[in-house]
Amino acid sequence: MTTAGDIDYSARQQSFENWFQTPLGRSLLADQRACVDHHTAKLSGARQLQVGLSHRLPLAGATDFTQRILTTPRWNSVIPEGVAVCDADELPFPGDSMDLVILHHTADFSPHPHQALREASRVLRGEGMMVLIGFNPFSLWGLRKLMSRHRGGPWGGRFMLKRRMEDWLRLLDFSVESAGSSFFQVPLQRAVLSERTGIMERVCGNRFLPAGAYYCILAKKRVYSRMPRKPVWQGKKVIALPGRGAALNHSQVEEY
Repeated sequence: MTTAGDIDYSARQQSFENWFQTPLGRSLLADQRACVDHHTAKLSGARQLQVGLSHRLPLAGATDFTQRILTTPRWNSVIPEGVAVCDADELPFPGDSMDLVILHHTADFSPHPHQALREASRVLRGEGMMVLIGFNPFSLWGLRKLMSRHRGGPWGGRFMLKRRMEDWLRLLDFSVESAGSSFFQVPLQRAVLSERTGIMERVCGNRFLPAGAYYCILAKKRVYSRMPRKPVWQGKKVIALPGRGAALNHSQVEEY
C-alpha cells in the first residue's frame, strides 16, 4: 500500500503545472478561470489569497481586491512580487488576514490535504469566502485515472470526493453557498475541440449527473457571537481585600 510519505508530491505538482501548457490543460484552465470569475465577480475586500501549484496559474484576476497574493511550493529566481513560497499546510500569514481564499487543486496535490484546508480556514477572516477547486472522481476523468498507470499531469492527483470536501468545510464552521461540477470535455488531447466533446457536454451537463472534470465549491466562514459573561460580582456583594480583613461595598469598589 502506498502512503503519503512514499509519494513525491513535488514531482507530481511540477508535472501538473507543466501539463497546463498542453491544449487540454489550457482549455481546462480557461474554464476554471471563467468559473471562479463567475463566483467572485461581486466580491471585494482588502486581500485575496490563492493557494495552488504555481504562481503561473492565477485565477480571479478581475476581482475588486486591494492586494492579490499567490503562493507557490517551489522557489525560483524569477518569482515576481506578491508571491509567497510556502507549503499549503504552513501558510506564512496571520490569522483572519484574508477576505478571499482560493484553493486551486490544493487538496489534490498536498501531502496533508486536511491540514491545508485548516490553514486556509485559519487565515480567512470571519464571513470571508473560500473557493475550492478539485478533480471530480465521478467523471470520465476519474475513470481515466483509475484505468491509467501514468501518474503525470492531473492523474497524479487524489481526485477527492466533493461530498468529503463539503464535510470538511462544515467541520471547520463553513456554510457551503454553492457546489457543482464543470468542464465536460473528454480527457484526451485530440478531443479538445471535437464534435464528440459537444455531445458529451450535453449529456453530462445535466444537473442530475454531475460528471464534470472538476468541482467548484463556494463556502463562507461563519462567525458565532460570543456568550455574554456574567458579572464577576453583584451589587449587593462585598469584596474582601487580602491582608486587611475589611470589605468594600459596590460604590467603594468603583472608587478603588
